Amino acid sequence: MVAAACFWAVGGAAGQDSRAGSGGPDLQRIDDLVVGNRILANEGILDGLGHISVRHDQRPDRFLLSRDLAPGLVTAADFVEYDLDGNPVNPQAPRGYQERFIHAAVYKARPNVRSVVHAHTPSVLAFAVSSIPLRPIYHMASFLVPGVPMYEIRKVAGHQGMLVNDMRTGTALAETLGDKAVALMRGHGYVAVGPNIPEAVSRSIFLDVNARVQTQAIALGGTVNYLTAADVGPGGGQTAQPNQTTQYPRSWPIWKERAMGR
Repeated sequence: MVAAACFWAVGGAAGQDSRAGSGGPDLQRIDDLVVGNRILANEGILDGLGHISVRHDQRPDRFLLSRDLAPGLVTAADFVEYDLDGNPVNPQAPRGYQERFIHAAVYKARPNVRSVVHAHTPSVLAFAVSSIPLRPIYHMASFLVPGVPMYEIRKVAGHQGMLVNDMRTGTALAETLGDKAVALMRGHGYVAVGPNIPEAVSRSIFLDVNARVQTQAIALGGTVNYLTAADVGPGGGQTAQPNQTTQYPRSWPIWKERAMGR
């Protein structure tokens, strides 16, 4: 386990025991969040930008997200606890990501979501600026079968910028996402959600693979045979519903090994 029992919670600075009578989050959840940051950076899903969060297991009206830091550098001491309006519960917490409102709004709208990823992965970004829809190519991207909506910030904020940096734009993004696993953000990136950190990380990685293979398949010419609900339903042995959990027992350990060096 890489996590220490410390983060920026209510009532004190980082370094204090977050479980000392305060209903702090499970240490495994903090450990997974550190590893999730490192995996997404190591696998090229996040660079110096983007972020992953987790809902607090003892306080579902709160979530944990790193301070304003590149994902590949995140440690357990960097996490800030936020409420579902994007406010740090500790007013002395360090500066956070401007787009923490993506996470706050999704957690507020989707009680079943426990982890959120926001990324600018180039392969996926191509579909966020194209009329060609992102569709499921292979079984590991079966979570795309219900559809991938497109968020258009200009409908909410006009031409005031591309960042989801308040609850108004965050709520609009959450509404666009609806009950789906992924939503594209026009000219920006995407948001992906999952019932736990490994699932949100897995979806982000397989989303990248799917986007790259779809682009290659389109370039070949001819007809692309996309997956359908019939392919990935009970008869196909795959999970298509965004709120169900598909286990990836072999992927997480090797991703962790590559990212953490052990």
